[in-house]
Amino acid sequence: MIQDKPTADGSVKLYTILVFSENIAGILNQVTAVFTRRQVNIESLNVSASSTPGVHKYTITCYCTEEMVKMLKAQIEKRIDVLQARYFTDDDIFILESSLLKITTTAMLENPDVCHIIREHGARIVEVNPTYSAVEKTGATEDILSLFNALNELGAVRQFARSGRICITRGTREHLDDYLAEREKERGE
Repeated sequence: MIQDKPTADGSVKLYTILVFSENIAGILNQVTAVFTRRQVNIESLNVSASSTPGVHKYTITCYCTEEMVKMLKAQIEKRIDVLQARYFTDDDIFILESSLLKITTTAMLENPDVCHIIREHGARIVEVNPTYSAVEKTGATEDILSLFNALNELGAVRQFARSGRICITRGTREHLDDYLAEREKERGE
């Protein structure tokens, strides 16, 4: 059974750190080195282009204390090509993940509960062949893990893959845009 949260004392919680940098080789290594030096495990990592041209967005999750996440943020921002780093709790952001599950087609055909669970969780079957069937589920982490655990209890799961989270803040603007506008204003003065 896969769980989302490790056993830890009450002060340790899951933080999502958003890092914005220029698209330069080696930045990912510099950012992950900050976590390694402080012995903080990265739970998930997703890197993609951001809505700002020429800027990449790193979405990193880790379990730590608020004191530690503040230190991580400060150390990440010291990297020369990092434009900005911010940290959030789950209440501050909209979150999605994607997953793929491979289940045996035989299990799906012989046990009606398998199809019922897939429908009940809002997942969709994306491929069926004589050997296996592929199921896709996009949603909150808890929903994905609930589907996996329900199908796994029936012994139907043969493979499982889950993406790192993607997220957007609940504000109306990207924080980076405000930061870049302020930086341009300071350069003009």
